[in-house]
Amino acid sequence: MTDRTIKQAIVALPTSDGAGVQLKRSIGTDMLAELDPFLLFDHFGTENPDDYIAGFPDHPHRGFETVTYMIQGLMRHKDSSGAEGLLRPGGVQWMTAGRGIIHSEMPEQTEGEMSGFQLWVNLPAAKKMCVPRYQNFEPDALPLVRPADGVEVRVVAGEVDGVQGPVNGIPSEPTYLDVTLAQGAIFSSNLPLGHTAFAYVFQGQAMIGNDKAERDHLAVLSDGDQVRVSSAEGGRLILIAGKPFGEPIARYGPFVMNTTDEVSQAIDDYQQDNFI
Repeated sequence: MTDRTIKQAIVALPTSDGAGVQLKRSIGTDMLAELDPFLLFDHFGTENPDDYIAGFPDHPHRGFETVTYMIQGLMRHKDSSGAEGLLRPGGVQWMTAGRGIIHSEMPEQTEGEMSGFQLWVNLPAAKKMCVPRYQNFEPDALPLVRPADGVEVRVVAGEVDGVQGPVNGIPSEPTYLDVTLAQGAIFSSNLPLGHTAFAYVFQGQAMIGNDKAERDHLAVLSDGDQVRVSSAEGGRLILIAGKPFGEPIARYGPFVMNTTDEVSQAIDDYQQDNFI
C-alpha cells in the first residue's frame, strides 16, 4: 500500500458568484485553474443573509457536471429540463449539464446559516454532448459509516468499508466523502491508484499522513492507493477523488469543452435558445 501525502496546498480565496453569493474558491483560480477532472471547488458558509440571499439565478452550463453538497440551510434547484429539488442539510444534487441546461439554485430561507460546497467535474469528450441528467439525494440516502472509533463518514460517492454512496454512473468514477473526526481519531481508506485526489478541512484541524492540512486550504494529494487522516483536536473535512481524463480543456464561464470552436458553438446555441 502506498500512502498519499500533501504535495500542494492552495489557500481558498474570497470571491463572489451568482448574484453576489460570498464564498471561498480553491479550484478555478489563477493559483489552480483545474485539477483534472475537477474544474472548480467552492466553499460557501455564512450566517449573514446579505451574503447569500440573492442566490444563483438562471444560468447555463454545457460540457461538465455540477455538484452541490449542503452542510446547513435550504436551497432549491430548478432547471430547464423540468427537474426540481430542495437541497437540505446533508443532501446532495449531482447535475450533468451535458449538451446544455439552464438552472437556478436559490435560497429557501431568509435568515440563519447557509453553508456547503460546489464542485464542477469535467466530462470526457465522448460525453460532453450527452442528455442532461439531474440527481437529487435526500440526507437519509447518503450512508453514514463509522469505520473506526471517533470517525463518521458520510458517503456521497465511492466506497467506505464496503458501503457505497448513492451517486453512480459518473464517467470520472468519483469518491466524495464528508469525514468527521473526534479528538485523537484516525481514518484510513483506500483510494483508486491514479485518481486525482484532494482534501479540504473546514472545521477543526486534520493531518494527512504526517502533513498538516490547513483549514480553508485545498490539500492536493500525491498518488497512492491509501489515505490516512487523523486529528489531535477533532475536525471535519471533505475528501474527493476522481479519474483524470487527460484531454484538452477550453472554457469560458459556464461552458467547458475541448476546443475554442466548441465553446463558440456553445455560446451561439445558448444565445439562439438551443439549450433545453
